[in-house]
Amino acid sequence: MTMVDKHDTEWWKTGTIYQIYPRSFMDSDGDGIGDLKGIESRLDHLTYLGVDAVWISPFYPSPMKDFGYDVSDYTGIDPVFGNLDDFESLLAAIHARGLKLLLDFVPCHSSDQHPWFQASRSSRDDPKRDWYIWRDPKPDGSPPTNWIAEFGGSAWTLDEATGQYYYHAFLPEQPSINWLNPDARAAMLDVLQTWFDRGVDGFRVDAVENAVVNPEGGDNPPNPNWQGEGGPPRSLLGTHTKYQAETFEIAREMRRLGRTYHPEKVFVGEAYGTIEEVIRFYGDDHDGFHLPFNFLLIGAEWNPLVIASLVDAYEAALPAGAWPNWVLGNHDRARIASASRAGRAQAPVAAMMLLTLRGTPTIYQGEELGMENVEIPPERVVDPWEINLPGQGHGRDPVRTPLAWEEAPHGGFTTGEPWLPVDLRSEVTVSVLRRDPGSILNLHRDLLALRHREPALTLGDYRTVSVDDAVFAYERNYGDSRIGVALNFSDQPRPAVFEGEVLLSTEGDEATDDLRPNEGRVVRLI
Repeated sequence: MTMVDKHDTEWWKTGTIYQIYPRSFMDSDGDGIGDLKGIESRLDHLTYLGVDAVWISPFYPSPMKDFGYDVSDYTGIDPVFGNLDDFESLLAAIHARGLKLLLDFVPCHSSDQHPWFQASRSSRDDPKRDWYIWRDPKPDGSPPTNWIAEFGGSAWTLDEATGQYYYHAFLPEQPSINWLNPDARAAMLDVLQTWFDRGVDGFRVDAVENAVVNPEGGDNPPNPNWQGEGGPPRSLLGTHTKYQAETFEIAREMRRLGRTYHPEKVFVGEAYGTIEEVIRFYGDDHDGFHLPFNFLLIGAEWNPLVIASLVDAYEAALPAGAWPNWVLGNHDRARIASASRAGRAQAPVAAMMLLTLRGTPTIYQGEELGMENVEIPPERVVDPWEINLPGQGHGRDPVRTPLAWEEAPHGGFTTGEPWLPVDLRSEVTVSVLRRDPGSILNLHRDLLALRHREPALTLGDYRTVSVDDAVFAYERNYGDSRIGVALNFSDQPRPAVFEGEVLLSTEGDEATDDLRPNEGRVVRLI
C-alpha cells in the first residue's frame, strides 16, 4: 500500500483557494470569452500570487441560459471553452505547478436540454420521469405550491404535453433533479467519479441547500421578517425547499465517494443560510463536506464591531475539530473593493483579514487586483437575474467582468470583443500592479508568502484581543509563536494595539507608533 503524506491529504487546511470564472479569466481564441487554453496561458499569475488550489466555475456543455450553471452534459467540455484535450493539458499544467484543482459540481438542476430531462418530459411513463420533480396541477390548474424561483416567478412550469408541472429552483430552463430517486442519485455520483478518475482533486458543490425539496409539504409560509431584501423569493421561508434532512445524507454520500481515493478528494459546499444551518454540512462525525462555505462576511456591514462579532459567533458555533473557512467575494456578490462593501481604501485591510483569520480562505479572481463592480450599460446586460428582476440590485454582470492583464486593447484579455466590458484602469491591470511593490496585488503575494512561512497563520489558534468602532485586533498562536493582527477600519490614526516585530503592513514601509488610517499590521509578539 502506498503511504500518503498527511500534509498533502490535508492541503485544504493550510492552503488558499483561488476561484476562476472561466468566461472572464483569459481568452485564447479571440471570441471574447475566456477558455481553458486561456487559463493555462496565465497560470504563472497564480504561482506568482502564491495560492495553493484553483477552483474553476462550470465549463461543461450548456445552452448558457445561466452561463454554465444549466448543464447539458456533466462530463463534457463546452466548445466555447475548448475540449477534453485542453482540459487534460490544463490539469497537467496545474499539477506541474504544485497546485490542486477543484471543479464546480451543479447537483441541484440540469439544463432542460440534458438528455435526462428530454427523456423525463417525453412521457409520464418514461423510466427517467422520476429523475426530476413532477406534480399535478391544483384542481384549478395552478401550480402545485406557492414556491418562488430564485430568479423570480413561480418555481413550477407546466409541461403542456404531459399535463404536469416540473419544479425548478432557478430558471425554467434549469429543472431540478430528484436526488431521492436512487438511479438519478447514482448517475450524479458517477459524474463525480468520472472527474476524479480524470485526476481532479475535489469539487465545489453549487447551491446544495436546494438539493432536496418536499412538495408534499405544501406551500412555504410567509417570511414575517421580509422587508423586500433579496426580492420576492425571500418573501417566503424555505420550509419545504431548503435544508431538508435528506440533503445532509447527500453530502455524506459525496464524502464517502471521495474517501475511496488516495489522497482523499475534497468537497467545498456552497450553502447560504444561518450559521447553524450551514455547519450541519460538516456532518455529525466530520463525514460531510470538508469546508461548507462560510459567507458571513460576504454581506456584512463593513464595521469592526459587526465583523468581530461574526467571527466570534462562527468560531463558537463550529463543531469540535471542524475546519473553518472565509470568503469575501465570489461571482455572485458585489466586490469587496466596491463602495457598497469595504471600499477601495479598505480593500488592503480586507485582504489582510481574509488571509490571517483562522481557516481556509478563498480569493475570487480580481480581488487581488482591487477590482470593483463595473458599470454595465443596459444594452450589455446578460445576467438572467437582472433581466428577470430589473433594477433590484441582483445583477451579477458587474462582478463577472474580464480581467485586464496588460495595458493593451481590451486589457490583453482578448483580441475580439469581450463578452462583458473590461475595466481598463491601470490601477486594476495585472502588469502595472506587478511592477509596483506597494500594490494590492503584491500585498496579497506578501500575505500568502507569510502564511506559508508562519504556521501560526494557518494552523494556529484564534483569539479576539480587542475591538472598538475603529480597530479589530486578534491573535494567532501556534506553539511558541504568537502573532497579532491589528486592522484599522477608520480613516484616522489609532493606537497600534500590539508591540513587537512588524512582519507586514498594508502600508508596505516602516511602521509608525500608531496605526495609520486604513492600515493593517501583522506583528510577531514577544
